[in-house]
Amino acid sequence: MFQWINEATAINLALALVITIISYGVIRRLVTAVTSRVVNWSSRANSGWAHYVGEIIGRTSRLLILLMAIQIGLYVIDLSPGWEARVSHIWFLVMALQFGLWVDGAILLWARSALQNRNGHQRSQLTMTMISLMVRVALWTVVLLAVLSNLGVDITAFVASLGIGGIAVALAVQNVLSDLFASLSIGIDKPFEQGDFVVFGDIAGSIEYIGLKTTRIRSLSGEQVVCSNTKLLQQTIHNYKRMSERRVLFQFDISYRTPADQVGEIAPLVKQIVTSLENTRFDRAHLLALESSALKFEVVYYVLSADYNQYMDIQQNINLALLKELDQRGIKFGMPVRSLEFLEEVPLAYQGSPDAPRGGDSAAGIEIR
Repeated sequence: MFQWINEATAINLALALVITIISYGVIRRLVTAVTSRVVNWSSRANSGWAHYVGEIIGRTSRLLILLMAIQIGLYVIDLSPGWEARVSHIWFLVMALQFGLWVDGAILLWARSALQNRNGHQRSQLTMTMISLMVRVALWTVVLLAVLSNLGVDITAFVASLGIGGIAVALAVQNVLSDLFASLSIGIDKPFEQGDFVVFGDIAGSIEYIGLKTTRIRSLSGEQVVCSNTKLLQQTIHNYKRMSERRVLFQFDISYRTPADQVGEIAPLVKQIVTSLENTRFDRAHLLALESSALKFEVVYYVLSADYNQYMDIQQNINLALLKELDQRGIKFGMPVRSLEFLEEVPLAYQGSPDAPRGGDSAAGIEIR
């Protein structure tokens, strides 16, 4: 009797071993063939997502393939209910771990590809590393909880304790977490990047480094300004690096002594000066107002570059050309002056009398402007 049981057991074990070996070889070849075909097809079709799929399938663990083959081989053996439950738990553990490896590989590939955006600008490596790390920690936490739940462990109290502990930790490091999430916000929303010239408050300078807690800025005067990420995002930030063109508005005054015909020639003259310069686009030039002491002109044009030095060079050339052209035409710039006009000669003796006319009266000998 026992001899027959031993023979049957030996036969079943041998059959299970053979099935395990065959299953391992078949699964290995299948994974290798699928990976090779997907990679070759992605190379011919120049498809990035297919290449990523091939890399993800290639992350299939050989150890897990062996455990999977053993699970398949054990199905030919009549196991007791207790062992069947254990085998079922091991099967779930193998599938959960393999699923976690595939998703973990997908996260790493996404982070690697996201470092380069569509325009070819380098994204923040620190930010992408932080995001991928947080997602991977969440993934493996879910896998761990799923495995513990499958093994019969009550995870409700464990999850509740994690929630309470998380609240306590968050309250203790509130400021640090605030700066951390501000750093993530900067990395995802990208209001500025390293090398951008920004202005906020009384600070103006170039971004040198974006860290987890602070951002370092090299100011125009040369010193390094360190600002908290949270406080930095609360500011209204002017990012001049992303400015494609600069709108310039300037005004100048012309004397009232200029004849009306020459006043009408000034706007076309300014347009001619601006359009003759490179990297400019003329918008308008108008006689804006009749001021108390001068004729005020307003000019608007665009510099087709974000370079501040180039803008200053263009404005200087406009000013010099305007000075030259107005001087050649005998047109004077307006200045706030006060003039005295003697309407008639008044005797000195009469000027000192109480009846002498005061300035501004219609009968006055002197008019003050």
